[in-house]
Amino acid sequence: MKKVVGVYRNQNMHWVGDGFPVKNLFSYDRLGQTISPFLLLDYAAPYHFDATTAQQGVGSHPHRGFETVTIAYKGEVTHKDSSGGGGTIKTGDVQWMTAGSGLVHEEFHSKAFAEQGGLFEMVQLWVNLPASDKMTPPKYQALEAKDIPLIELENDAGHVRVIAGQYHDHQGPAATFSPINVWDAELKADHESYFHVPVDHTTLLVVLDGGLLVNDEQQVKDHSIAIFAKDGESTIKLTASEDARFLILTGKPLNEPIQGYGPFVMNSKEEIIQAFHDFNTGKFGEIPVA
Repeated sequence: MKKVVGVYRNQNMHWVGDGFPVKNLFSYDRLGQTISPFLLLDYAAPYHFDATTAQQGVGSHPHRGFETVTIAYKGEVTHKDSSGGGGTIKTGDVQWMTAGSGLVHEEFHSKAFAEQGGLFEMVQLWVNLPASDKMTPPKYQALEAKDIPLIELENDAGHVRVIAGQYHDHQGPAATFSPINVWDAELKADHESYFHVPVDHTTLLVVLDGGLLVNDEQQVKDHSIAIFAKDGESTIKLTASEDARFLILTGKPLNEPIQGYGPFVMNSKEEIIQAFHDFNTGKFGEIPVA
């Protein structure tokens, strides 16, 4: 079995803008190369928003050098960016945005969700880009729930949605710049399942809700991540004592320097300075006014 080398839990919530109450479950500024090619994951646990006509979310801000992946569990988010990308992701959908060479974007609750109110739950994951692709043109992928393969686990144990990469013979719809898997899964109480991951990948287990026993020995609670050793093993056994929802993230490490500051993640301090200069001189463009 693949050995667990660390478990981290965060129960502290902070606001991103006025629309995203999140708990940061991992970040490169603490874990560095250990989690490469992943950089950060914020979990907006279920939160009730009252009906409003106000715009709630995050206004115009820049990114360069990585990708943002937003998974919608409850609620809706409307995105617009300076490269022309945009759209509304609804429950079950995924937004995969490649910032690449740089863009400006905004994320707000959709008009329909804001006016109705209700429970809001999302995950946002940051995926690093290889040095050779950091200045790739920005791109936007809107992955609808109906296009994401859903595989039922044996013995009616639960299911896995394949957002990126491959699970058994099922391919996820997301196009990626380096080999990664993003599996969005549920495991029912008193059930178990085995997951097989590439031996040369970084492997992370992100438990959103419920709790899991890993390899019959390590308990991982909600709002936690488990980091696995790069030990040549490929098998993980998960057992649910209660209904559990979780992500399994695997990716081939980039093994490149990570230099980040705020909304930019590059390979050197000089590139960060250049990113700020390019943004301040208007090279990231502007969000079109509707």
